[in-house]
This record gives sequence, C-alpha cells and structure tokens, in this order.
Amino acid sequence: MKKVKLIIAAVAMLGLVSSSAVYADGFAPGEGLYVGAFAGVETGLVQPKVTTNGAIAGATNDNLHEGGTWEINDGGLGLQGIVGGGWIGYGYKMGDLYAGLEGEMSAGDVEFKVSGTEVELGCGAGCASTASATEDNTLTSVAAKKEWTGGMFGRLGYYLNPNTLLALKGGILVSKFEVTLVGTDNNLSEDFYGGGPSFGASIESTLVAIDPNLSLRMGTVYTDYLTASVYGIGGNDPTNAANRSGHNSEVTGSALSARIGLTYSFFDVNSLF
Repeated sequence: MKKVKLIIAAVAMLGLVSSSAVYADGFAPGEGLYVGAFAGVETGLVQPKVTTNGAIAGATNDNLHEGGTWEINDGGLGLQGIVGGGWIGYGYKMGDLYAGLEGEMSAGDVEFKVSGTEVELGCGAGCASTASATEDNTLTSVAAKKEWTGGMFGRLGYYLNPNTLLALKGGILVSKFEVTLVGTDNNLSEDFYGGGPSFGASIESTLVAIDPNLSLRMGTVYTDYLTASVYGIGGNDPTNAANRSGHNSEVTGSALSARIGLTYSFFDVNSLF
C-alpha cells in the first residue's frame, strides 16, 4: 500500500515538473509571473502659479510688494534626468490578446533648478514691527528633485507574433519631490508628493537565443501630476492656516520617460493544473 502511495505521489510530482517545464520553455513575452529591471531618461514640465494679496494699504507690515498673480502659461520649468527601476507583474495570454497587472518603482536624478533671479520674502511675524529690509530672506535659487516614483498599471496588448507583444497600459504613479531653496538669510527645504494618471506603450520581444523566458522591452510612459497646492516651504506645518495667509500657491506638471529593460517570466498558475 505504501508503495502504491509513493508511486502516485511520484507520478503527480513528475506531472507537475513536466507541466512547469513546458511553461518554462514556452512563455510568451509578459506571460505569467514576471520581474524585470529598466533604465531610461525622463523629461517634463513644472508650471507654478502664485497669487498673493500683497501689502495692505495703511497697514504696517513686512510685505514690501503689491499683490498679484504670477504664472507660467507658455512652457514651464524643465525636468530632466536619468531613471532606473524595476517591474513586477502577472500577464495572461488569450490567443493573440493579452491582459495583465503590473507594479513599478523607480528612482533617479530627475530635477530642475532655477538660479540667477532673486525673489524677496518677508521675514515673518518675528520682525513685523521693524519691517527691516535687511532681515528679509532673498531667494537666489530654487531646485526640485524627484526622489522616487511608484504605482500600478493595468495592461492590454496584442501579440504581433508568438515572440512579440505590443501593449498599452494605464494606471496611477506617485512621486516624492524634495524642494530646496537657497536664500541670503537661510536655506529652506520641504518634501512634497505629487501623483496622477499615467499612460504608456511598449513593445516586448523574447530573447530566444539567450533564454526563452527572457524578454527585451522598450517603451514610454507619460504622467500627469495634476494640480497641487504648495504652502509653507520650510515651515513646521505646511498645512497651518497661518502659513497660507495672504497667498495661494499651486503647481502643475507632467513628465515623459523613455525606458529600455529586461523581463523574466518564471511561473504560471496554469502549471498547477
């Protein structure tokens, strides 16, 4: 009886291994559970808009300028840099059609920097009684660096041939930005998070000569960072109403990245049945 059980178990294990081997030799690009890594370049635009009340007529305060709205309507501040990261996902091949889910994380040195234009800030409530111009902080440069980006996508595609997948994807990406301002009196910094809808397209081909499970992917991803309010850079509490008094600051932006990478498929749930 024990021998019969051992034979059954051995046959079952052999069938499982054989099934897995079949899939290991026959994964199409993006099929099954896969991981990958990529590198690329990224460019983008950041468009700030600031509305301020300015000085109040007849009042004694340290606001030295008239109110108004300043914004960039044509173009913007350029983001550029190199990115690198990884993918993990699962895809299902349905004849010539494809559907899947994918997550990604990336980091790099994508940033913009503006210098040479001085922006004068009031020194705040601490010197409101003196309103001394020498105590005001004059900004000499502003820089923003994107530290990381992460998100999830849904993917739909079409197999041009058994070894080539053309796919579109849509989802949401969120990025962390570190903003640094260099001033004559002191330097300010703050972390901000921006996110929004993201869309991409890619073409992926199996590198059969190297490994039937290894694929080369080339693609591009566009992200719209929508509009975010920015208050109190360098303050203890960026959401404090006192930091928002007298002005309304917001920023919009978008980014486009082109990347090339490798993916490796190694498991399919169908191999279990």
